Amino acid sequence: MTNDWKSYNPLLLPAIKDLHEITVYEKNNGYQALRKILKDQETWSPNNVIGEVKAANIRGRGGAGFNAGLKWSFMPEPDGKPRYLACNGDESEPGTFKDRKIFEFNPHLFIEGSIIAAYAMQINVIYVYIRGEYRPFLKKLQKAIDQAYENGYLGKKVLGTDFSVEMYTHMGAGAYICGEESSLMESLEGKRGYPRVKPPFPAQRGLWGRPTTINNIETLANVPLVMNNGADWYLEIGPDTHPGPVLYGISGHVNRPGVYEYPAGMDIMTLINDVAGGVRGGKKLKALIPGGSSTPPLRADMLEGVSMDSDSLREAGSMMGTAGMVVLDEDTDMVDLIWRISHFYSHESCGQCTPCRDGTGWLEKTLRKIKDGNGELRDLDLLLAICHRMEGRTICALADAAAWPVRYSIDRFRDEFEKKCRKTVYAVA
Repeated sequence: MTNDWKSYNPLLLPAIKDLHEITVYEKNNGYQALRKILKDQETWSPNNVIGEVKAANIRGRGGAGFNAGLKWSFMPEPDGKPRYLACNGDESEPGTFKDRKIFEFNPHLFIEGSIIAAYAMQINVIYVYIRGEYRPFLKKLQKAIDQAYENGYLGKKVLGTDFSVEMYTHMGAGAYICGEESSLMESLEGKRGYPRVKPPFPAQRGLWGRPTTINNIETLANVPLVMNNGADWYLEIGPDTHPGPVLYGISGHVNRPGVYEYPAGMDIMTLINDVAGGVRGGKKLKALIPGGSSTPPLRADMLEGVSMDSDSLREAGSMMGTAGMVVLDEDTDMVDLIWRISHFYSHESCGQCTPCRDGTGWLEKTLRKIKDGNGELRDLDLLLAICHRMEGRTICALADAAAWPVRYSIDRFRDEFEKKCRKTVYAVA
């Protein structure tokens, strides 16, 4: 692992002026990976590109952490009919705001990665799905796409070869559920964003019934890095099981909130204290939500020696998620915080599955009751029972995302919840 983080030079968001302009991007090795592949397709056949990405173990940066190359390999052999790549830039989870930086500062890196992915899976149509609130960043991305067309990287016969690929952007209407891959596909097809039952999986039956792969924006931005420098080079960045650079979105009670690029596997306390300037106001750290609002919060005393990678966080009792770190100081009201999170998930549930539709509502209402000082101790058991009946019982993972913050917060901060509950008093006849 690269341990000297202070001397780390960003790869996804390098400090290069006007890198969003294609001329600047090209002067800084931009589109060289694509040129190399298309120039020597015998060496870099689609299967060989997939093999290189698979060997690099680019873990999905959208939350699931699945090996991108392995995911690509699930696509069936071409049959002459349409195949699709859907790029997920919805980024609607509270605490997550890193993909916007790629759109804003280095869109061509993502575009090049998408084109390479399309070549590897023999896809000719790419869709980029972006949340409606990102309109300013969509304009910047669209300008970069137009530049890529003008310079022969997109369209018919890319760089004079037989490979052709089109790229389109699609703006969502602000629904969190459309960040789920099958809901995203439903939305792209012009339908309501209801998750689909799996199987069949997108690689077998995706957009318009055709093979489709869905990748996160940051995931695809890592692809040119691998193809320019090799899988072995990439594996030297961060831990072996979760290599590569990561965009850490640090928010909450810190002195310097923002998006910071460092290798995966960074020590959590280093990120909070050294990178983000420590907890604001000189206060003590109380808890951390490590990967967006759906990941279980960790108490401060659980963070010693924990690093920001999937294995370390799993052992600590949480998840890497999107690396959207929400730092909470000693004055944080955990009941109020978890109610706010539950309110969000109750509002954003699509309503298709009963455990999620009703469960998120009951979580929000019960937590509101406790927050307002009207709760009873038995309400905590009720909340845990609701969580149990939600997890793993729905078509998509929104119910799990809503249940985990509640369940783990009650487990790890139960004293705070109990203080806001009055003891149950039963009337005696």
